Amino acid sequence: MKVLVFSDIHSDAQTLARLVSTEADYYFCAGDLVNWGRRLDAMGEILKPLGDRLFLIPGNHESASQITDLCNRFGFRDFHGRHVELGGFLFTGLGYSNPTPFDTPGEYSEAELEERLHAFDGLAPMVAICHAPPHGTMLDRITNLKHVGSRSVREFLQREKPRYFFCGHIHEAAGVTEKLGVTSAMNVGKHGYLLDFEEQRRLGFIGNGLVQLEIK
Repeated sequence: MKVLVFSDIHSDAQTLARLVSTEADYYFCAGDLVNWGRRLDAMGEILKPLGDRLFLIPGNHESASQITDLCNRFGFRDFHGRHVELGGFLFTGLGYSNPTPFDTPGEYSEAELEERLHAFDGLAPMVAICHAPPHGTMLDRITNLKHVGSRSVREFLQREKPRYFFCGHIHEAAGVTEKLGVTSAMNVGKHGYLLDFEEQRRLGFIGNGLVQLEIK
């Protein structure tokens, strides 16, 4: 099973088309397809060939209702606050970010993030996908090296210990990987990450690390 995870497209149609042409069994978008909720239909048209193999959560640039509407009209799967079993793993999804200085459409307080993440308690083996990165890690550092991620997401990872965790939101950290306890974590960014479970098993990395697979 191959799973492609990407985030923070921000209306980059060329990059999105390349991702759509990448062979995978399932596709997960971790939010921010567009800027400020604009031109979602244009991105939907590019993603349309993926149909119900595409799972979407809102970033901080989309509202949950906008993503629900997009999924209903194009046949994608609304994954915000939900989980699905694929290949023996439980994939969980939560969109939105912790508060930003910009008052974007998709923001939760840390208390709201904590409450919603509790919906996934006890699910294992888990692959967790959030828009927001965990606070105090390599995945949430901006240009001045300040950490701006979510404390609730970090507490969730420490508590539930998913096998894999994928996020976006912080563009400067795109492509960064980090081992957080037993969790192999990555800020996927708009270029995405292709997780090949068979390759991971063959190399003995299931639950132990990530092997970066090139997307051509």
